[in-house]
Amino acid sequence: MFPIRDHNPSGRTPYVVYALIAANVLIFLSYVGIMDDARLINRFYFDYAIIPARISDGVALETLVTSMFLHGGWMHLIGNMLFLWIFGDNMEDEMGHLPFLLFYMVAGIGAGLIHIVTAPGSLVPTIGASGAIAAVMGGYLLMFPKARVDILLILVVYVRVFTIPAFVMLGVWLGMQFLGSVSSNPDAGGVAYWAHSGGFVIGLILCIPLWLKRGGPAYWNRTHGHPPHPEHRYKLSQSRIPRVPRR
Repeated sequence: MFPIRDHNPSGRTPYVVYALIAANVLIFLSYVGIMDDARLINRFYFDYAIIPARISDGVALETLVTSMFLHGGWMHLIGNMLFLWIFGDNMEDEMGHLPFLLFYMVAGIGAGLIHIVTAPGSLVPTIGASGAIAAVMGGYLLMFPKARVDILLILVVYVRVFTIPAFVMLGVWLGMQFLGSVSSNPDAGGVAYWAHSGGFVIGLILCIPLWLKRGGPAYWNRTHGHPPHPEHRYKLSQSRIPRVPRR
């Protein structure tokens, strides 16, 4: 399942989201040419990725930030930027530009620290914006639990777009990360599930003051969990691909 858009229009231009996406793409393009050279890419990750054992020794603390702008391949980059694009604009709209940037960076660093706590002696490099973006998703869940999200479902030859509430999509995603967290070995590499789960919870907690400022439970009662403005309605046009008759 892939979220492709939400029905929650933003009231202001999300300059920080644009800048973060541009920074991630440009940085990825700056080193994608050495990814086939094991020696060069390993040295690059040693310098800029989170290596828990080094952080535990009190060195390379700057990698808590630099690692947030690195990705291991095109699909890793595209997937993260898609999630940031869908959920980030509304959180930037709610928080304001600079507070949203601060929220993103603090939550991303916090997610990295949670990963380090779960594997303090690991020598496996960890990269990606997933922890910070998970925090954005956690905040989105708190502020707009019933906002509608369009999901692309692909099951072998069955492809369909359908709409579900944000709390269903985000709840399923968080459940998958939690299951991955308790069933995988963080020292063995792979997906940094604890960074995802931890980032999500950090983002939700950091957004509680904003939620209370909007009225807390009264805000939910007033909006019924939906965005506090009219939702966007997409018009579905009929495909131009001709139907092939069966014989």
